[in-house]
Amino acid sequence: MTSKANLLRDLPPAASEEIFETLLQRPGVKLERIISSGQTTPEGECYDQEEDEWVLLLAGAAKLAVEGGAGTMEEHDLAPGDALLLPAHCRHRVTWTDPLRPTIWLALHVSAAQG
Repeated sequence: MTSKANLLRDLPPAASEEIFETLLQRPGVKLERIISSGQTTPEGECYDQEEDEWVLLLAGAAKLAVEGGAGTMEEHDLAPGDALLLPAHCRHRVTWTDPLRPTIWLALHVSAAQG
């Protein structure tokens, strides 16, 4: 059955925590919408995920620090339409999201092939 959704409408009210909504999940693949309202990754913490993550900013604004060569962090300013591929174990953290309007992310997580 086909279903239609608009990822920019019918947003839940702003919350103290980011909102993660799984849109599709299959073996080795997860697609989620993330809604941020001023949240950041806690200071001193980073995401270090087992799977690749492709992230697209749909609305709002954000800054994402991504680990580069020699362990340095490179900050990326993200606007609607900007996308990044974060390979597995690429350490990264959200350093800013717009507190005045929702920041809406589309994140695709892809696990390494099993077998």
